[in-house]
Amino acid sequence: MASRPTPKHPSAPRPAGADGPDAGLPPSAPGSGSQAKPTVGQRAKRALKRELDYPHNIHPGLVPGIAVDDQRVRYGTDRLVFGVAAALILAFVAWGLLSTESLKSVSDVALGWVVENAGWLFSTLVAVLVVFMLFIGFSRYGKIPLGVDGEKPEYSKFSWIAMMFSAGVGIGLFFFGPYEPLSYFMSPSPGEAEPETAEALHKAMAQSYFHWGLNAWAIYALVGAAVAYGSYRRGRVPLMSSIFAPLLGKNRSEGVAGRMIDMFAIVATLFGTAASLGIGALQIGRGVEIVSGIGRLPNAALIGIIAILTAAFITSAVSGIGRGIRWLSNINMSMALVLVAFVFLTGPTLFLLNLIPASVTEYLSDLMHMMSKGPSWGQDSADFSEAWTVFYWAWWISWSPFVGTFLARISRGRTLREYVQYVLVVPTLVTILAFGIFGGTAIWMRMQGMDISAEASPQDLFFQVLDGLPLSTITPFLGMFCIAVFFITSADSASLVMGSLSQRGKPDPDKRVTVFWGLAMMGIAVVMLLIGGNVALEGLQNLIIVSALPFAVILLLMMVALTRDLHTDPLIIRREYAVTALENAVRTGIDEHGDNFALTVEKAPDGQGAGAEFDSHDATVTDWYQRTDEEGKPVDYDYESGEYADGWTPETGESAVVAKPDDDGGARNGGDPDDSTEERRPAPVR
Repeated sequence: MASRPTPKHPSAPRPAGADGPDAGLPPSAPGSGSQAKPTVGQRAKRALKRELDYPHNIHPGLVPGIAVDDQRVRYGTDRLVFGVAAALILAFVAWGLLSTESLKSVSDVALGWVVENAGWLFSTLVAVLVVFMLFIGFSRYGKIPLGVDGEKPEYSKFSWIAMMFSAGVGIGLFFFGPYEPLSYFMSPSPGEAEPETAEALHKAMAQSYFHWGLNAWAIYALVGAAVAYGSYRRGRVPLMSSIFAPLLGKNRSEGVAGRMIDMFAIVATLFGTAASLGIGALQIGRGVEIVSGIGRLPNAALIGIIAILTAAFITSAVSGIGRGIRWLSNINMSMALVLVAFVFLTGPTLFLLNLIPASVTEYLSDLMHMMSKGPSWGQDSADFSEAWTVFYWAWWISWSPFVGTFLARISRGRTLREYVQYVLVVPTLVTILAFGIFGGTAIWMRMQGMDISAEASPQDLFFQVLDGLPLSTITPFLGMFCIAVFFITSADSASLVMGSLSQRGKPDPDKRVTVFWGLAMMGIAVVMLLIGGNVALEGLQNLIIVSALPFAVILLLMMVALTRDLHTDPLIIRREYAVTALENAVRTGIDEHGDNFALTVEKAPDGQGAGAEFDSHDATVTDWYQRTDEEGKPVDYDYESGEYADGWTPETGESAVVAKPDDDGGARNGGDPDDSTEERRPAPVR
C-alpha cells in the first residue's frame, strides 16, 4: 500500500495553487545552509514566478551536465593576456642577458622574504589540501563525474596514468631520485638521526617520499579537479579564471580580474617548467660528456642537443595531445619502468626489498611530524625547511596551473572518487618505487665504501649510480632517452596549456601559439644556462618560488569555489531529494501501516514533498545551465534532443559571429583581434 510522506518541515508551506512538485519551495539549496522562511508577500511573488519555466524546461536536479565543447564559445587569442604575458617574459629574458648577477641578487632577496614570512602558509596549505581532496573524493561528492552523465573516459587507464606522471614528475625522478635521499642520509633533518646510520637511512627515504608524494599531488589534484569539473560538467571554458565564477561572478571572472589570473598562470607555468627543463638540459649534457668521454661540452654542442629536442617537441605539438603526448608518454613510461626494474634487479635487490616497505611505514608514521617541522622547532629546523620543504611546496604550486589544467584535459569522464584515488595514490606509489630504488641504491653504494657522495652535482650522481651497475656502457643511453622524452612531453604539455590560456580556453589551441610558448619556455632555459650555468638556474628557481606566493592564496580560494559548485551539482540535488523522500516515507509508512507498506511516487500536498527545503527556481541553481549564443545572449535549447533552436551544432559552429573589439584592444569573449572573419569552433575532442 502506498504511503504519503509527511512534511519534514511542516512550518514551511507552499503557495496555494502552485503547480509541479517543485513549486513554491523555500530559497535554500542543498548544502547552502537554511534561510529565513518566506513571508506571505514573498510567497505570492514566488507563486507568480512559478508560472515561468525552468531554463529549457528542465529541473536543475535533472540536468545531465554541460560539456564545454557543446557550448557556443568564440575562441581566439586574447590580446591582453597574450601580449602582457609575452612582454613580461621578453623583459625577463632581456634582464638575464644584460645583467645575470642582478637577477640572481634580486631573486635571492625576494626568496628570503617569502620563505621567512610566508613559509608557514605553504606548509599549512599543503596539509589542508591533502585532507580536502580526500574529503572530496570519499564523501558524497565522489560520485560526481567530471563530465556529463554517462560519459566515458577518453583515455585508457595506462595512457591516463602515463600522461599524468610524465607531466607532473618526469625529469625529477632521474635528477633528484638518487640525489635527495643520499643528501638526507648524509645530512639528516635536524634532530632526527645521526648522519649515515640505519635510522638516518629510513628517515632519508621518508623525507623524500614526503616531498614527492601525497602532499605534492594534492596540489595538482585540486587544480585539475576544479578545471575539469567546471569545463566538462558546468560548461565553462578551461581557464584558471573560470574556476572562480562561483566567487567572482561570471562577468568578473571573464573581465580584468579573471584575465590577471590567467596571465599569472601563464607566467608561473613558464618559469616553473623552464627551470625543470633547464635541469633536464644539464643532465642530458652531462650524460653526453660521460658516455662520449670528450670532457666538457662546448656551448655549440649544447645548442645542438636543444635543437634536436626542439624538433622533437614541435613534431609532438603539431600531432596533438591524442597522438603526440599519449604516444610519447606511453613509450617513456614503459622505458622508465624498465630502467627502474634494471637498477632494482642488478643492484642491491635484497637490501631494497627490506628498505622500501620499512621506509614507507616510516613515511606514513612520520607524516604529521614532518608536516609540523619548521621554525618553531629551532633555527636549524627552520633552515632545513626553507632549503627543502618550502622550496618544494612552492615549486609544486608554481607548476599547478600547468599540471592541473593538463590533468583536467586527460581526466574527462572519470568520477571525482576515481580521479582522487588515482591522482593521489598511483603517482605516489610510482615515486616511492623510483626514489626507493634510485635513492636506496645510491645510499647502499655509499655504505659499501664506493666513491659516491651528495657533494657531487645531481646530474653527475645519477650516472655515477649507473656506472656502479652492470651494462654501464648501455644504461646511460637509456637514461638520456627517458630524460629527453620527459623533456619533450613536459614542454609539449605546458605549451598546450599556455596556448589554451592565451586563447580563452580553446581546447585545441592554434599551433603557432602552442609552438611560440614552447619555444619561449625552451629559450628561457637555454639562455639562462648559457649565460650563467647553475648560478643563473638558481636565480630562475628562486623567482618561481616567489611567484608561487600569490598562487598559494589562489588555491585557498579555489577550494571554496569548488565546494560551492559541488553543493549544487544535479547529482547532489537528486541525492538530497532521495534522502528526504525516503526518510519521510519510511517514517510515515511505519507509523500508519507498521511492517506492511510499500513506496510509490505520487504528487504530495503543498509543503510536504521531497523538495520542501529546495528552491528549484533560484538563480544559483538555474543560471549556469541557461544556454547562450556567442554574444552571451540566452538562446533556446532542447536537452532531450541536444539541439539548439537555431540549428547550431558544435561540429560546424554555424551560428558564430564576428566579435566586437573591447576597449582594451582585445576581443570580446576571447575573440582574436587579428581575425577578420568568424572562427569556427573545433569538433568535440571526445
